[in-house]
Amino acid sequence: MTGTAQRRAGPPAIGVLGAGAFGTALAMTLAAAGQPVVLWGRDAARMAGMAATRQNAAHLPGIRFPDTLTVSAAIPEAIRPGAPLLLAVPTQALRGFVAEHRAALQGHMLVLCCKGIELGTGLLPSQVVAAELPGARVAVLSGPSFAADLAIGKPTALTLATLDPAGPEVQDRLSTPALRIYLGADPLGAQLGGALKNVIAIAAGVVMGAGLGESARAALVTRGFAELLRLAMARGARQDTLFGLSGFGDLMLTCFSATSRNYSLGLALGAGLPPATGVTVEGAATARAVAAATPGQDLPVLHMVAALLRGDVAPAEAMGQLMSRPQKREGWQD
Repeated sequence: MTGTAQRRAGPPAIGVLGAGAFGTALAMTLAAAGQPVVLWGRDAARMAGMAATRQNAAHLPGIRFPDTLTVSAAIPEAIRPGAPLLLAVPTQALRGFVAEHRAALQGHMLVLCCKGIELGTGLLPSQVVAAELPGARVAVLSGPSFAADLAIGKPTALTLATLDPAGPEVQDRLSTPALRIYLGADPLGAQLGGALKNVIAIAAGVVMGAGLGESARAALVTRGFAELLRLAMARGARQDTLFGLSGFGDLMLTCFSATSRNYSLGLALGAGLPPATGVTVEGAATARAVAAATPGQDLPVLHMVAALLRGDVAPAEAMGQLMSRPQKREGWQD
């Protein structure tokens, strides 16, 4: 193919690997801006149904796919030479996915869209990828975003954090009139902010579900954010990252909206109701992973969420323990 023909052909299609709510929404917002996009999902029958109906009825019912969005269950169709790949599989499934498709993923820029910490290892998504695919080129896409907002074109801003020189090029490809992408150089901080805020959102939901009030929620979120800062910075994250979209911004969204799966789980726990089934709540696994990795550390909110999920304490008892802690100075380092 000549150079002129290549230019006319346009850029290769972006591959979005994972057809849950967020992966589908990302694929839709990119395709709506005129980008060629292939959305991949593991279940061939489900993907065939989505291709026929032009919607993801399970996660985003009634929102029609743009014409430039291709739906496929074939990995080779979703992975095009020179195109970034958006990995939108859950954190706890990431290792198996990368191991299964290691050869196909090799050499591509992998944009990680999941938020969490792997159970059993305490590893972040980028570290899981590095363990399974040494030398992989990785970026992290994180920040305050609900799938339904993205899918219908509501304004959203996210952070793309990477140390790869191709970061600005990927930033340009993922930016649309409705999706503003900020480039960052702290993938560790972006991942820790995105993972830990989910645990705090569960706690915020517990407070509201138990009827403890808005004042209690505001205090809980503030002190939870102080713990997020202490833990993340101790692991090497940058403070400005944690005060940005992938930290503070994402925390605000998930702690104050019932649309958040993590907050909704907390609401159910606080009210003594069974949680919703069939949905991925990354904060639950992250809470267990954090508690296992930080025994004895002064992280009362994060550890209390893990205790609540285990059933070791009731919501009222948990709040009583937090309120009766020794008096101390205010500050994120205290």
